Amino acid sequence: MRNAAMIAVLALLSAIGPLAIDMYLPAFPEMATDLGTSASSIQLTLTAVLFGLAFGQLVIGPLSDRTGRRTPLLVGTVACLAASVLCALAPSVELLIVARFLQGFTGAAGVVIARAVIADRSTGSEAARLFAIMMAISSLAPVLAPLLGGGILTFADWRAVFWLLAAVNALMFAGVLAFIPESLPPEKRHDGGFTELARTMGSVLRNRVYLGYALTMGFTSMVLFGYISASPFLVQDIMGFSAGAYALTFALISVCIAVASAASSRLVRRFTPHQVLVAGLACLLTGTTLLLLMVTVGGVPTWPTIAVLMLTVGSIGLIFGNAVALGIGEVRHVAGTGSAVIGAMQFTFGALASPLVGLAGAETAWPMGVTLFTAAVLAAVSLAVLTRRRGQPRAAASSEPASRG
Repeated sequence: MRNAAMIAVLALLSAIGPLAIDMYLPAFPEMATDLGTSASSIQLTLTAVLFGLAFGQLVIGPLSDRTGRRTPLLVGTVACLAASVLCALAPSVELLIVARFLQGFTGAAGVVIARAVIADRSTGSEAARLFAIMMAISSLAPVLAPLLGGGILTFADWRAVFWLLAAVNALMFAGVLAFIPESLPPEKRHDGGFTELARTMGSVLRNRVYLGYALTMGFTSMVLFGYISASPFLVQDIMGFSAGAYALTFALISVCIAVASAASSRLVRRFTPHQVLVAGLACLLTGTTLLLLMVTVGGVPTWPTIAVLMLTVGSIGLIFGNAVALGIGEVRHVAGTGSAVIGAMQFTFGALASPLVGLAGAETAWPMGVTLFTAAVLAAVSLAVLTRRRGQPRAAASSEPASRG
């Protein structure tokens, strides 16, 4: 029971990212009016939280390798609560942008350390299974977040969304206190200052196989965040759905990630994590190829496009958990740093996708199709080229990567 509670708390910690990203999306027009600013300025608040999540992991992950997991996790959760309150009270868009960066930076503690805790406590297929279970739970966040945000806006203003995020952080803090023990014993910690930090980061990035899994995760994140950024315009402006119908469509497609993540947790009992990852990438390539055809020469047919989006987004549930488990398994001796680099790639690549999918405006979807297809191809190339071990068959080399280091 305690292990189940621990996984649930770790999933909640991982979910702060999608909650902070998705919950306030329906409030963008109201926020622009209330703060007297442009839509592009409001969109910068989304970019700010993504970069905060990326850079925060690069700092907090290595820090947790030195000090242990529990203290930075507790401090980060409290600081994220304070940043959420600052967002709720922000009198201007400029202060809101700063507060959103701080919210992402401090919220990164939960995202990066949750992965490190699992890496500390498990290896191989068991780690992949736990990552998949955690992702299946945390995948409910992008399903519920826009629906919850839209519901809040029916009886309160946009600031209530950030008050709710503050309450979620308080719940996270209580969960960490009750169910997350220290997972990194003192003898496995790494002392040293910034020189040691740079050396550790360099050693992680020089691990070719680790880098392959990290880039696979990063480029797959471009697919996910590119879809998230483009979906309001695709579904509402091009397909003609209402805002409410868009929220339901977004939730339906997001459910596919949770279902695929749950399936992945069972598949790794019969197949290696690498094999499940390859299957996920095959589905991703198929989905993005069909999507590119539909948004360029296919006329964006409504229901076939939604079906292809379900395949594309759902395949990510077979990729993320296994890519993280295999990547961190290559650098288990510095799991916090390994988790940080993967997380930083995830949100940095995601932030880069957002402007790319909107290059031609809201009336066409071809930039989204090109961006998602290109990112999927790069993810597959990263996996194929960088994770192949010299002189070893791929399947044998990839079955138990966590035994190294």
